Amino acid sequence: MKIHGQPYRTIWLAQDGWRVCVIDQTRLPFRFETVTLGSVEQAADAIATMIVRGAPLIGATAAYGVALAMRSDPSDAALEAVMALLGATRPTAVNLHWALNRMRVRLVGLKPRVRAQAAYTEAALLCDEDVALCRAIGDHGLPLIREIASRKPAGGPINILTHCNAGWLATVDWGTALAPIYRAHDAGLPVHVWVDETRPRNQGAALTAYELGAHGVPHSVIVDNAGGHLMQRGQVDMVIVGTDRTTATGDVANKIGTYLKALAAHDNGVPFYVALPSPTIDWSLRDGFSIPIEERAAREVTHLSGLNEDGEVASFRVAAPGSPAVNPAFDVTPARLVTALITERGVAPATAEGLAALFPDLARGAAA
Repeated sequence: MKIHGQPYRTIWLAQDGWRVCVIDQTRLPFRFETVTLGSVEQAADAIATMIVRGAPLIGATAAYGVALAMRSDPSDAALEAVMALLGATRPTAVNLHWALNRMRVRLVGLKPRVRAQAAYTEAALLCDEDVALCRAIGDHGLPLIREIASRKPAGGPINILTHCNAGWLATVDWGTALAPIYRAHDAGLPVHVWVDETRPRNQGAALTAYELGAHGVPHSVIVDNAGGHLMQRGQVDMVIVGTDRTTATGDVANKIGTYLKALAAHDNGVPFYVALPSPTIDWSLRDGFSIPIEERAAREVTHLSGLNEDGEVASFRVAAPGSPAVNPAFDVTPARLVTALITERGVAPATAEGLAALFPDLARGAAA
């Protein structure tokens, strides 16, 4: 995707060929800055502090974190240590553990002297594959938007609501939930996106709005609790969200507040789609309530960040002093509330049978 006319991925190698560059998403939307990672510890910190976020990008960063570690120490002990370090950074996003397992499988049988190069090659391949997966999600989601457009008055906007950020900033490029929207916009369809602010970190207002604006997609930022009202008024044609982990039976874990949007969509007859690449499917789980839910710092709830009157980024307390806060980062939307899953292989019902039909190879492998 492009920022100020320049194409970017969210992660790439520095000019020295070994350090790893990422966009610092904690500085957006007010500052566009990049961070260069030179060690596995810095990669782990970037994941934990949400310099990078979004399940696919977390996985890609972890893969490069393994490469950075192998460059310093390619021993068996170091390989296992880095798996533990990176694996502890974010508990909910399954792409993290998928990427780490993929790196372990690739490296464990190699002699230490060739592990670093193999790790860099595998991490780059993983990133390229993520771009292809996300573009394919866009291709398969586009007909769903076209179908809605065919039922609208000529030139009438297709109003799509999304929650959190599942655009290119959450992946290596294109995004998951936003990929069909970008494809529709680029195809000339009159899409308009309702962007949930997504408290407490405001990924919608800060990141989704930022990248939609940079791509020229019409959008409006709304408070989180406005979605149901807009659905009641017939102002939402469809909902598309991403997911950090999807069970083999179609339950999805996504940013806190997604479940409430699914309930409102169900009550108002609005189709509710979840877009995801296959690495986000946890084939070992059949019950979404078994997904570990990350509990983040209370300060994310009690404070907000924004531009002050001097144009400087500052933090402001918004909760009553002394009041405690609880901050679960994700919730689980049961499959019964999901209209369908949009994947790189097509659109599937949110059922065990639907997923197994699209991914028979992966389902069989998990069963084995």
